[in-house]
Amino acid sequence: MTSPRPLSAPRIEVRLAGSGGQGIILAGLVLSEAAGVLECRQVAMVQSYGPEARGGASKAEIIISDSPIDYPLCIQVDLLLAMTQEASDAYCWDLKPAAWVIVDRELVPHPPTSRAIPLSLTTTARDRLKSPMAANMVALGAISEITGLVSRRSLEKALERHLSPDTTAVNKKALSLGIRIARDYIRTARVIDATEAPVEPEDM
Repeated sequence: MTSPRPLSAPRIEVRLAGSGGQGIILAGLVLSEAAGVLECRQVAMVQSYGPEARGGASKAEIIISDSPIDYPLCIQVDLLLAMTQEASDAYCWDLKPAAWVIVDRELVPHPPTSRAIPLSLTTTARDRLKSPMAANMVALGAISEITGLVSRRSLEKALERHLSPDTTAVNKKALSLGIRIARDYIRTARVIDATEAPVEPEDM
C-alpha cells in the first residue's frame, strides 16, 4: 500500500469526459482503483456513455475522500479532464472557482476557462507511442503530476490489475509521457510568470 499525500479538501470530485473510443471509463476505473484500493481512500465512481461504439459521449465521475461518501455524484467539480470540445462544453457548468481543468490541446481549441491547462494528450500518444488510444493514460499521468491526487506507482499497479501484460507496458510508458508533458507545462508556466512579474519602480 502507498501512503498518500493529504487531500486538499475533505471531498475531491473528479470528472473525466470525452467520447467513446477514448478510454474514458477505463481511465476512471484505473484512477478509482489507484485511489481506493491502493491508497486506501474512500472512492465512488459513476460512469455514463452513449450507445455508439465510437464518437458518443463518455463520462466518468469519481469522488475521492478520506471519510465515508454519502453522495456519489459530483456537486462542484474539483478536476475536469476534457478530451473533446463537446465534453468541455457540456460538463464545465459546475466547476469550483479554483478547479483544475485539463484539456486536450488539439481537440479542445476553446477551453471553458483561461486557467485551463492545455496538453497534447492524443498527439503525444499517437506520435510517441503510435497508439492514440493510450491518450487516456497520458492524461492520468498528467493528472498525477499536476494534482498529486494519486501517485504514479499506484496508477501503474492499478494498470496491471485492469490490462493484459501485453498492453501494460505501453500504457505505463503513456503514464510516464503524461508526467513529462505536465512537468514541461509547469516549468514553462513558471518561466512566463517570472517574465511577466511587475517591475518595482525605482526610488525617486
